[in-house]
Amino acid sequence: MKSSVITLLLAGAMGFALGTMINGPHPRVALAQSSASPQAPNDGKLRIIIFGAHPDDAEYRGAGAAMKWAKLGHHVKFVSATNGDIGHWQMAGGPLALRRKKEVMAVAERLGVTTEVLDIHDGEIMPTLENRRTFTRLIREWNADVVITNRPNDYHPDHRYTSILVQDSAYMVAVPFFTAGVPPLKRNPVFLYASDRFERPNPFRADVAVGIDDVIEPTLDALLVMESQIQEGGADGHAGLYPDDEPGRQRRREEVRRTNARRYAAQAENYRAALVKFYGAERAQSVHYAQAFEVCEYGRQPTPAELKQIFPF
Repeated sequence: MKSSVITLLLAGAMGFALGTMINGPHPRVALAQSSASPQAPNDGKLRIIIFGAHPDDAEYRGAGAAMKWAKLGHHVKFVSATNGDIGHWQMAGGPLALRRKKEVMAVAERLGVTTEVLDIHDGEIMPTLENRRTFTRLIREWNADVVITNRPNDYHPDHRYTSILVQDSAYMVAVPFFTAGVPPLKRNPVFLYASDRFERPNPFRADVAVGIDDVIEPTLDALLVMESQIQEGGADGHAGLYPDDEPGRQRRREEVRRTNARRYAAQAENYRAALVKFYGAERAQSVHYAQAFEVCEYGRQPTPAELKQIFPF
């Protein structure tokens, strides 16, 4: 009996040791802590990260406000969820991905922001666990106070799933043991949607609108750098859209510049009530160009006073 007891004790000890070697909860936690990625320090300035599906989406939706934040010393990052490698009528693959990355890097330099393009094929992003971890990691590394993306009801599958992935990160950014290797955020960011024209299942609601008249000209100039998408029309373009002769190209540049200006002017008109709420009636009437945002019901819910701190313009 004594031999049997000793045998059982030894077997139990070996089983415990083997179980610890296999499962190892404590070593894994220590490893996660020791291999943590650097997180941007808090220097008292706002940290904003704007997600778009393709290398041009975050630029269209965030450029004006981003330049205003950057001029005040705040930190803005654009993220493209795909590399845009099929977003053109004539070229595709690696050459197009490299071209579009070069374009948005040039836009970022003009706006005074940072940009990153993820190497996921255009048209193929899905709301997977791997991508959820990637989005969560990016938000944590940036130490974001504000996260902006498009709404999930959208015509393009990449737009929809980019929005879903941002939504999926809205809680996980603060969960300690999700996405080991980068610390969780101590405070959940404010998540915002950029404006759109879609009505179903519900139309866009402008919780805040900000004037961008003071940066409209450099904003329009910066967007023109994305030649493959704006002048050449991207996937919907054709050979005659951007002529070979310089006078024809100049006409095309002026045309698309006016089109982009009208888009920002339409936001000022469509969301005048939000401008009045933000600036007061007299000042709001003088705004000609604007960008509007809706507060996502996930993430931190800002008060009106906090929204004015987020948009200190």
